[in-house]
Amino acid sequence: MKPPASLHPLWLDLRLALRNILRQRRRSLTAIAAIGFGVVSLMLAAGYIEWTYWSIREESTTNQIGHIQITRPGYHQDGLSDPFAFLLPSTLADLDRLAGLPQVKSVAPRLAFNGLVSHGENTLSFIGEGIDPDKDPYSRNILVVEGRLLSADDPRGIVLGAGLAANLGVKTGDTIVLLSNSATGGINAVEGTVRGLISTSMKDFDDNILRIGIGMARQLLRTNGAHLWVTTLRDTDMTGRVMDRIVQEGWFKGLEVTPWTRLADYYNKTVELFSRQVGVVKLIIGLIIVLSISNTMTMSVMERTQEIGTAMALGLRRRRILALFLLEGGLLGALAGLLGVCLGYLLALLISHVGIPMPPAPGMSRGYTGHIIITPGIAFDALLLAIVTTLLASLYPAWRAARLNIVDALRHNR
Repeated sequence: MKPPASLHPLWLDLRLALRNILRQRRRSLTAIAAIGFGVVSLMLAAGYIEWTYWSIREESTTNQIGHIQITRPGYHQDGLSDPFAFLLPSTLADLDRLAGLPQVKSVAPRLAFNGLVSHGENTLSFIGEGIDPDKDPYSRNILVVEGRLLSADDPRGIVLGAGLAANLGVKTGDTIVLLSNSATGGINAVEGTVRGLISTSMKDFDDNILRIGIGMARQLLRTNGAHLWVTTLRDTDMTGRVMDRIVQEGWFKGLEVTPWTRLADYYNKTVELFSRQVGVVKLIIGLIIVLSISNTMTMSVMERTQEIGTAMALGLRRRRILALFLLEGGLLGALAGLLGVCLGYLLALLISHVGIPMPPAPGMSRGYTGHIIITPGIAFDALLLAIVTTLLASLYPAWRAARLNIVDALRHNR
């Protein structure tokens, strides 16, 4: 189909720009390699950071805080100082409605407490939680170092962090005693059997954590309530929709409903830090592209000075000359950007398949294997960076070409 007459100049300019790129193949290939390298570097760096976001987010929501928590107002600010003032009843009217939503995987109670754990002559402090082992998200995607996780079939079972167990000198099958303050103001104790040892990526967490069944925790604290109800969703991205539904339906009036985004402080600080780092990487890559393409386009203008003078002598307007060089630079950036995006995506798949072995970070108990996640947003940002920077790099050479004197241009190199 023949393009409309009004588009003929654009099609002609595109053909001229592509022809000029292909005419100087070595120089164009060098420029494309520089832009492509920048695009690939940006994609791999941003993809690894995106995987880091995902990993921290999923570990926080799946293994620790869930996606939505229902508590009494002020529990997250003052609950540690006076935990028994924020107890919820053992059942809530809207829990069944929440659990019935298709996005919800489970709704489980938690009872937080602390105290002393004893075995033989050894006594250590701990931070404990009473949970429903069949519903609580803690049991998903967590490393079991020894033994098994909690089960409703073993109401006296206890799971300890690997660091706490090592410091206490216990192993699976040992009997230990838990002591804690009760809701009535006294001190109570219960005896249980170590069922398993668990490990997370956080050493401080492993050195202090202890979990028991919610029934045993209520017996220890002499209460029938819970401090919070943890809601786990089928996908983290569903959090906003479920929160909107809770607000629209008016569920849990008088209580505080908190999404994970307000609870995962470590995740939020990591996103803030890495976002700045990605911005610095973009700036460095942009400067590299601008310097390399500016040099390429300047050489192109110098070599084609006579052509520019001839074109202007034949009636080509200066703004058309400016547009031609900008179009050439933009086309060069688009071609290099597309090539870089494709190569970056393939490299990301290959690196993720092999894995990136990482040593333990400060405060972590073990190393991990990193991966790279390329999202449409990362690919679009990399392509946009390539096009915008090449256009910026082409501005000065294009302006020089458009401001050439016709007579001097025709006499160039004569």
